Amino acid sequence: MTRTPLIAGNWKMYKTGSEAVTTVNKLIELTNHVTDREILVAPPFPSLPLLSMLLEKTGSTIHLGAQNIHQQDNGAFTGEVSAPMIKDAGASHVIIGHSERRQYFNESNEVICMKIGSAIKADLKPILCIGETENEKNEGKTLNVLDKQIQFGLKGFRSDELSKLIIAYEPIWAIGTGKSATADEVEHIHSNIRSCLGVLFNHDLSMSTRILYGGSVKPGNIRELMQFSNIDGALVGGASLDADTFSQIINF
Repeated sequence: MTRTPLIAGNWKMYKTGSEAVTTVNKLIELTNHVTDREILVAPPFPSLPLLSMLLEKTGSTIHLGAQNIHQQDNGAFTGEVSAPMIKDAGASHVIIGHSERRQYFNESNEVICMKIGSAIKADLKPILCIGETENEKNEGKTLNVLDKQIQFGLKGFRSDELSKLIIAYEPIWAIGTGKSATADEVEHIHSNIRSCLGVLFNHDLSMSTRILYGGSVKPGNIRELMQFSNIDGALVGGASLDADTFSQIINF
């Protein structure tokens, strides 16, 4: 089964609206010839409508994603943003369960599961992030931790509801550290993730779901990663903030 590669940039809490527009304008110029893979940027919330208008004006095929949503569509949740709101702002994807959300904002697998449901309801493509800590890796618990995050993060869904699901494996010990899992390690773990999806749901979903790798992805290691059959792209952090560097990753 053919899976279209996806190279996504998670900008985290960086870039004002004007900086975001400047960066994406340059990214469009550097990647407008790319047709065999998808590109996504996930800026802070305020930049979504600005970039949506820019992408529509230029006819670019770059996708927009949000970095988080609240699990409810509306309500008295000061400071929160819902799935219908980011959909209306121009997003087509949303990152859910990033390790920074789990660590700093105490997001549980149960809350993440609710957010997946909210994204699906709003016709957004959820990018479910999973990953293990360095201690869990050293104790040989990686596969068990990931299986649990998938099992409880996707609990209660039917396979047809998850047809737009994307999974991003981001080992916590590799995010922003300069460390990266070897391509062989990533392939082995992605293969296990695919097997887990097959057991929980069915073979078709396991084979159609794109699984991205994130964790100090850069121009120097993307080509080797993308040579493996179970690695369908990357969720890039810091290296996606610079259009030149990000375009080198996109053009692997």
